[in-house]
Amino acid sequence: MSVAADAIRRRSLDIGSHYAAIITARMANTQSAKKRVRASLRKRDRNRSTRSAVKTLVSRARRPAVPDAASLTSEDVRRAISALDKAAEKGVLHANNASRRKARLMSALAKLAPAMPAEGRDVATSTRGTAKKPSARPGKTKA
Repeated sequence: MSVAADAIRRRSLDIGSHYAAIITARMANTQSAKKRVRASLRKRDRNRSTRSAVKTLVSRARRPAVPDAASLTSEDVRRAISALDKAAEKGVLHANNASRRKARLMSALAKLAPAMPAEGRDVATSTRGTAKKPSARPGKTKA
């Protein structure tokens, strides 16, 4: 194919040269196939940035900000877990993959919990399941 024919083909597709080269390389022949290639490239770019952000947050949660400090802080872990949940909800990560990563973060945080002082621990986690919640509706009485 000549350079002029390739330029005409790119203009007819109305996309950038990067995408046109990929469409040509993948040999999409029908309009719907070309559209699917364009959509998959857009989704790939978006998924890549989301996946990268998740990896960054997880590594920040695992790595200490200050060398002498404990490596996991509950705030960083909370941010990483939120990002993992959002990525799984969008379909960027498989739900089981996100769940596994969250479990590993939480278990690493739990290993550090005994080393933390008693006043630094979360009160809600230490009294979990011991107190009953009041009922939302008052009980019905039979007359």
